[in-house]
Amino acid sequence: MDFLEYSVRVTGKRGTIEVITGSMFSGKTEELIRRLRRAQFAGLKVEIFKPSLDKRYSETRVVSHDEKSILSTPVDNPSAIILLAGEVDVVAIDEAQFFDISIVEVCNNLADNGIRVLVAGLDMDFMGKPFGPIPALMSIAEHVTKVHAICMRCGNLAQYSFRKSDEAQVVLLGEKNLYEPLCRECYNKALNK
Repeated sequence: MDFLEYSVRVTGKRGTIEVITGSMFSGKTEELIRRLRRAQFAGLKVEIFKPSLDKRYSETRVVSHDEKSILSTPVDNPSAIILLAGEVDVVAIDEAQFFDISIVEVCNNLADNGIRVLVAGLDMDFMGKPFGPIPALMSIAEHVTKVHAICMRCGNLAQYSFRKSDEAQVVLLGEKNLYEPLCRECYNKALNK
């Protein structure tokens, strides 16, 4: 008997990891909230977490750019998720790119224990490089959904989060004042200005 069969037999549930990824303004959080609401409608017990450093819209709510929101628990590190998850059916994690690589082990642990894990986060940073633990999470996930924004310069699908300032640090919280979604061609043009 393999571990998945054992986990299903012991818990009666089959855990999975689903990653929702893409650029800024692509609807990742909106999709995360939509999936959570469906789980709640089905009578499942859900819990959502976010990094405590993300206070752009609210300290205690996960809020999409179109102002849909859901109450969440801010945490400083991924290990707190295991401690705070309790007896839930679904755990959601927003802005997962801001956590360290230990989030991968946390998600695996939850899924191995029969919990459906929903993770949303940026797949690339403003330099077009893989961002934090998201690539590792994508590799272990049963389901990956890549969503796209619309390029603010040409109207094509956008997959890059172009930073409009000269700030060099990777983590810089901001909105439309600091970032714009761009397609590959417009992103490359913007970098070469």
